[in-house]
Amino acid sequence: MTSLHDRARHFRSLHVPGHPLVLPNAWDVASARIIAAAGASAMATTSAGVAWALGAADGDRLDRASAVGQVAAIAAAVDLPVTADVEGGFESDEDGVAGTVRAVLAAGAVGINIEDGTRSPAEHVRRIGAARAAADAEGVPLFINARIDTYLAGLGDRAGRLEETLKRAADCLAAGADGVFVPGVVAPEIVSALVKGVDAPLNVLVGHGAPAVAELAGLGVARISAGSSIAQAAHGLVRDAARELLTEGTCERLADGSTYGEMNALMSVPR
Repeated sequence: MTSLHDRARHFRSLHVPGHPLVLPNAWDVASARIIAAAGASAMATTSAGVAWALGAADGDRLDRASAVGQVAAIAAAVDLPVTADVEGGFESDEDGVAGTVRAVLAAGAVGINIEDGTRSPAEHVRRIGAARAAADAEGVPLFINARIDTYLAGLGDRAGRLEETLKRAADCLAAGADGVFVPGVVAPEIVSALVKGVDAPLNVLVGHGAPAVAELAGLGVARISAGSSIAQAAHGLVRDAARELLTEGTCERLADGSTYGEMNALMSVPR
């Protein structure tokens, strides 16, 4: 097994504009094993999927210990670099964010996503700075992906949204972020402007109806995430299959499921 430092350096090297790192986000050991078997080169968690798997709502409602415990289980289950979605840091201040980073590193992850959400840009920058300092103190080149929710949350005037996003991105990078994640944007002209305006790897969020990986790669995107969309699809199948069985008495929606043997084999893979 490589050291955490080497794994972090390898993860960093996977962010190549035009040849993006593609991350179908996992939420538990089973989903992580399935995604790894599909050919993923790294593993990312989805905070929403992790929260739902643990019986909590998304949106800074899951406690740090529970979330990091799931990260540790995923990191132990796959032989891939893991990056953890830590929402806003799971704590109320910068010291707490630093503690989250130390916990994530101890869990075996080599990257984090940290979001602004409803926080002020200044607070987001302070949290990124605290995360950077904590990782550096541990001697691990943690990849900090600064999530900026200007588009996802529809913040500010539409006409000035790109400029505001670029300003926030520059401030995050100056504070120690390594990449910038702008969910809520798939329009090629905006993605292209972000690629040109952000001096770091750009991460976009995809789901049903989004441009294909090849198109986003052509725009210079360096990282593509599925976020909670795969977890939502999986849970949607549970909903639909249960309703079908309970109302119609049939099991047609289960036709494309994994086989019992396939799942048992995946869970038997030695790490």
